[in-house]
Amino acid sequence: MTSSQLMKYTPNGPAFKAPPAGSGGLANASPPMDFALGALACCGACVFTNPLEVVKTRLQLQGELRAWGSYQRHYRGVLQALWMVARTDGVRGLQKGLSVGLLYQGLMNGVRLGSYSYCEAAGITSVRGGSLLSGAVAGVLGAFIASPAYLVKTHLQAQTVETIAVGHQHNHQWFSPNSWLIALTSAMISGVAVTITMTPFDVISTRLYNQPVDELRRGRLYSGFSDCFLKVCRAEGPLGLYKGMGPVFIRLGPHTVLSMLFWDMLRHSVYQGDQTVVKS
Repeated sequence: MTSSQLMKYTPNGPAFKAPPAGSGGLANASPPMDFALGALACCGACVFTNPLEVVKTRLQLQGELRAWGSYQRHYRGVLQALWMVARTDGVRGLQKGLSVGLLYQGLMNGVRLGSYSYCEAAGITSVRGGSLLSGAVAGVLGAFIASPAYLVKTHLQAQTVETIAVGHQHNHQWFSPNSWLIALTSAMISGVAVTITMTPFDVISTRLYNQPVDELRRGRLYSGFSDCFLKVCRAEGPLGLYKGMGPVFIRLGPHTVLSMLFWDMLRHSVYQGDQTVVKS
């Protein structure tokens, strides 16, 4: 495009217009979906930035309430601190507090973006000053809800061996060995994974079972699994495969959690009984 052609474009031209409602653009985005997408996106970013968060925490705690030069400096910069943590705590030490960090990012940004999306849907952002007010309220709400997770994250990221420790060491331990809480936590994570994995298959099976049939008892809408998959993706987008994901988790999540929990408890009781018999 030449400069003369570019000068002919106006802010009211078609290149500057938002997509009409119902065209599949952002106008169709729902607040619950914004909550989920915002949480997922920020959790993905957290995986890559968590090592910098560990280093930031250590640098901020170093020399707490001490005059400059009166304490030993274990960390002298970002790169040196990254190297020091990896050398002393191991590479895994760079991801300390990641699990709680993911919870913090998911809660804070999910609530923040989801709340702002609700304000948009309610028309609050369209009035004068509404966008600023909605952003401020959404940010405060997200920070308030996620604050406990940030507290625990800071404790875990500061926790290290005595030779390079800075600040107070809380020495948190998640669970004692063989605790039933380990099985419960693992089962909850498994429930989420199963829901994400199985929802598309559940949607497709529901569509196949519910479709009308012709006189030869063949489906009028879909000829099979792959045909249904492709048609749903083309007409409704990939997110169409995740319709009803909330009820799927409510149904499948507790079942997976309880199944895994009972299975782990039974295994422990049986194997511990076998060991007792052998010793006797």
